[in-house]
Amino acid sequence: MLKHVVCFKMDGEQSAKEAVEVLKSMQGKVPMLKGLEVGLDVLRSARSYDVYLSVLLEDRAALDAYQSDPYHCDVVKVFMHKHMTASVAVDFILD
Repeated sequence: MLKHVVCFKMDGEQSAKEAVEVLKSMQGKVPMLKGLEVGLDVLRSARSYDVYLSVLLEDRAALDAYQSDPYHCDVVKVFMHKHMTASVAVDFILD
């Protein structure tokens, strides 16, 4: 299994709240997802990112398919790219 984790800085508090809902909307619409976690930062410190996303995928091929999935590209990425100011990601294989 492979875990894909992304943290986003958003352009405002309302955008962060909306991003959580947009990211959660992938459940049941993006078929290769084996698991989905989304969270909104509560500390709001200078080093904090606003939104956390973690998706569980079968393997690297599933990650590649996820990156080009129509719902992910046409809905999620469009919203996130419009409202995020920065992001960091890590992808790793679970033992």
